[in-house]
Amino acid sequence: MVHDLGVVDYDDAWALQKRLAAERISGALVHDTLLLVQHPPVITLGRSTKPGNLLSTPQRLAELGIQLREVERGGDVTVHEPGQLVAYPIIDLKQHRQDLHWYLRQVEAAVIHALDAIGLDAERQAGQTGVWREGRKLASIGVHAKDWVTWHGVALNVENDLRTFEHIVPCGIDQVTMTTVQRECTLRGVKYPSLEAVRDALVVAFATTFGLRAERNEFRR
Repeated sequence: MVHDLGVVDYDDAWALQKRLAAERISGALVHDTLLLVQHPPVITLGRSTKPGNLLSTPQRLAELGIQLREVERGGDVTVHEPGQLVAYPIIDLKQHRQDLHWYLRQVEAAVIHALDAIGLDAERQAGQTGVWREGRKLASIGVHAKDWVTWHGVALNVENDLRTFEHIVPCGIDQVTMTTVQRECTLRGVKYPSLEAVRDALVVAFATTFGLRAERNEFRR
């Protein structure tokens, strides 16, 4: 089941993920679910965040209207901001494969397939989680699982201005260059379709990659 929630406050989406994951674990939620959202500016600190990778103080971030949250997902520090498409899969890996490394590679594959569908080639980078194009990072991935049910997920930079990334060392990778689908389409000479087209391609790619059928549904919170 696919739910496109539009722009949602990070805390609301985080609480919703945890509730749906608990329902998936208990069996009350019988289908794997994909939440699609955009967030107002927020910086999240994963379990592997290293000192020094947050470049601005919490006070400065608050002055700029940027939220700061410590979360249970894996990985280092990352950013969400409007124009970035965030996908939160609530997937029971007991119905697929009980292997988080396999799951990460599947999420990467879904993003790569979605970008290929809009005419943009992208790839993995050895030793790094995420999706890249010619050394520039397009998508960041950080996940959490309990009883083999996943939450958190992937943030794909689509048409965001990347301004919030100035306050962090993205994913703890020194000198990394963040990019967006829109920018890469321009560099590649490919027409940028729209955020909605990227979203639709991502839905199809997730369904194909995990062997599921995508059914859209209006979500009532």
